[in-house]
Amino acid sequence: MLDKNELKYFDYSRSENEKFWKRLGIKPNFINKTVLDFGCGHGALSIDIGLLGVKSVTGIDLEEKLINFAKKNLKKNFFLLEDKINFEKIDILKTEIKDKYDVIISKDTFEHTVNLPEVLQKMYNLLNKGGRIYLGFGPLYNFYNGDHGRLNMYLPWFHLLFNEKFLVNRINKKENLTIEKIQDLGLSKYSLAEYKEIFKESNFKINFFKTNLSDHPLSFIFNFLSKFKFLKEYCTYNIYCVLEK
Repeated sequence: MLDKNELKYFDYSRSENEKFWKRLGIKPNFINKTVLDFGCGHGALSIDIGLLGVKSVTGIDLEEKLINFAKKNLKKNFFLLEDKINFEKIDILKTEIKDKYDVIISKDTFEHTVNLPEVLQKMYNLLNKGGRIYLGFGPLYNFYNGDHGRLNMYLPWFHLLFNEKFLVNRINKKENLTIEKIQDLGLSKYSLAEYKEIFKESNFKINFFKTNLSDHPLSFIFNFLSKFKFLKEYCTYNIYCVLEK
């Protein structure tokens, strides 16, 4: 039996996939391609790509609960794709992956990804020549809700007003945790400037890079404010990017 709330979130994620491709301005031809879905979550993007004539899709995630759901959902509701799609709990930096891929996709994961330079280098090594990574993620840590609610600060940008030691001690006491740093909550903490520098310093060619892509009714406010240099870091909420080997 699949959890109804998990299924609901899976369906919501599928409904958001077209926005992902629209914001990137391109939907690749996946026919006979090998694809790695980095941070696959419930598997919604992997499933949709699996329907597009791919040779194979490998979805990886660090959350065992999500991988278990993805596997069960695939078997129950998308069994015709079982020979094309595989979900695995894998840490990309700690696991030897022997396969090569034509395409890597990652939706709403890089804002949680620590050690990003090393991750990008591993992805570079996993891609075939001419392979591409299609990325879309946010909110960024410096945005008003960039803590994803995990620090329980309640008010916009409040997680930026206090030092890390205070935030860590507070959340440990409040939630009975024993974390040592904010990254232990699954937040990368990278700023917009840091993401730009990391992508620039990687071995990849940057084919596409845009920020603040959204059709939310209020997004135009932040889009306008982000044009001011001193507000850009705090009013940039997402990044969409295509990297090529």
